[in-house]
Amino acid sequence: MFLGVALFVMSGVAQAQVKIAHVNTAEVLDAMPDKAKAEKDLEKYYGELQTQLQNMAKEYQTKLQEYEANQATMSNLVKQSKEKEIVDLQTRIQQFQASAEQEFEGKRAELLAPILEKIQNAINAVGKEKGYTYILDLATGAAVYVGTDAVDCTPAVKTKLGIK
Repeated sequence: MFLGVALFVMSGVAQAQVKIAHVNTAEVLDAMPDKAKAEKDLEKYYGELQTQLQNMAKEYQTKLQEYEANQATMSNLVKQSKEKEIVDLQTRIQQFQASAEQEFEGKRAELLAPILEKIQNAINAVGKEKGYTYILDLATGAAVYVGTDAVDCTPAVKTKLGIK
């Protein structure tokens, strides 16, 4: 779709030279040495979360087995207390899992942000140096660079649609 808009703009502006290039940011990211370190840090962080979750699961299993083995000799009050303890622990495990997933994604974004910024800065520099009007990302299909001589046809499209 974006390419169609770019071609439409190119045909409408015959006198302006439009240079379009493409980049595969996924390929660039995979080749970045910083990415290997970020992945190693993420693996370590994931391992820490997994260890905590496994410890909680072991505690749950222990409490459940203890309850099942001794429930016949427990008073109702003790039985209710142990059941509540088990249910509470199960809830904590579920909450921890949900929080851990969010934390992991946040950590991933935190570790990749400086690498992605380096890539974007390099794209901007190449775009400016080579005089590109647009650089399209093959990995996402989005324009990752828009040069100063790029034509914005948004107002013309709005007018065509009768939108102010």
